[in-house]
Amino acid sequence: MGLRDNYHRLVDHGPFFFALMLAHALVILLGLTAAYYMEHNGHYVTGMNNQVVWGMPHVFAVFLIVAASGALNVASISSVFNRLAYKRFARLSAILAVSLLAGGLFVLLLDLGRVDRLIIAMTSYNFKSIFAWNIYLYTGFFAIVGIYLWTMMEKRMNRYSKYAGYAAFVWRLILTTGTGSIFGFLAAREAYDTALLAPLFIASSFVYGLAFTVLVLLTMCWTLGITLMDKEFVQKVRGLLIIFTVTVLYFTTVQHLTNIYATQHHGVESYLLLTGGVIPAVFWGVQIVIGSILPLLILAHPTLGLTRHGLSLASVLLLIGGLGQMYVIIIGGQSYPLNIFPGMEATSSWIDGRFAHYVPSLAEIVLGVSGISIAMLATAMALKVLRFLPNPIEENNTSKNKPEAKTAGAA
Repeated sequence: MGLRDNYHRLVDHGPFFFALMLAHALVILLGLTAAYYMEHNGHYVTGMNNQVVWGMPHVFAVFLIVAASGALNVASISSVFNRLAYKRFARLSAILAVSLLAGGLFVLLLDLGRVDRLIIAMTSYNFKSIFAWNIYLYTGFFAIVGIYLWTMMEKRMNRYSKYAGYAAFVWRLILTTGTGSIFGFLAAREAYDTALLAPLFIASSFVYGLAFTVLVLLTMCWTLGITLMDKEFVQKVRGLLIIFTVTVLYFTTVQHLTNIYATQHHGVESYLLLTGGVIPAVFWGVQIVIGSILPLLILAHPTLGLTRHGLSLASVLLLIGGLGQMYVIIIGGQSYPLNIFPGMEATSSWIDGRFAHYVPSLAEIVLGVSGISIAMLATAMALKVLRFLPNPIEENNTSKNKPEAKTAGAA
């Protein structure tokens, strides 16, 4: 079987696929409506205020940007670490990474308020700002992953695929480091201001990206009635998710223990972990219990952890926990009183020493969710147009599903 025959376009699907795409399209339309509503009426219709200037749209945007880096993980494992079991999913991994980044940047752009000033932001840079650096990191990611896909899909360029894979692997690490450094470099925010945020974001990207990849693959399996992942691959993915989740827990623990050890950070740690109202509830309930402990228990189970249903449930919980993690980092970090002059005493009659109260508006949440729909719709359209989807594993299919698999492979 030639290289071209190992992949196919998404053609054999039922009404469920069109219903799913229509649902995503409606969510995107609602997201655009929400963005217009917030832009037209102004900042006051959101839950954001003068202290919490990054709200739920930023939570979703950063979550998707971090996940985009991790979604490339499967392709990186196949090219950089020469693991052939992952090679057949490399194309899907790359296009999903591009789609997730596009979804995150879509939310970020519409949340900033002045979309018409994008050209100015892209042509005028303040290189002392980490935000300016990230513009290059995002555009570079699109370019490098695009070249990587070209080397995988064009037979004449296959010999350069490994080098493109190395470049994409290094760039995604730099991109996630830059995203984490947006917060880590903010010395005035006591909840941030730590170099640990960069490796924490890198470890988190592995979890989010792989969870998204698993859910897309399983959705394709259910939509087409075919088998794309054999038991061996399910076991490999299960092991990776366990390792990555434990790694995120490790960095999270080290970050908070380091701050607890430093006397000047006792206040912010007490706020984030104990006294901050909804923030500790999200941290312990969503990030730790729902997003870490429960998935680990499911994945570690000797039978449930090796099933596709168990893997999908764990992936959903990991993504919910990821949103909770970004909420605690972004919203929690801003809600604590701003330290305008670190190491110095300064007071004013304004909001000094006040804890911010933030309740996200429906428009913010809808705009954030629309970013996920953009990523999923873009991935589905790419699978419809080009040969990104690997052929089914026919020997593991039932006789009922074999004709469908052959039709898909002949596309």
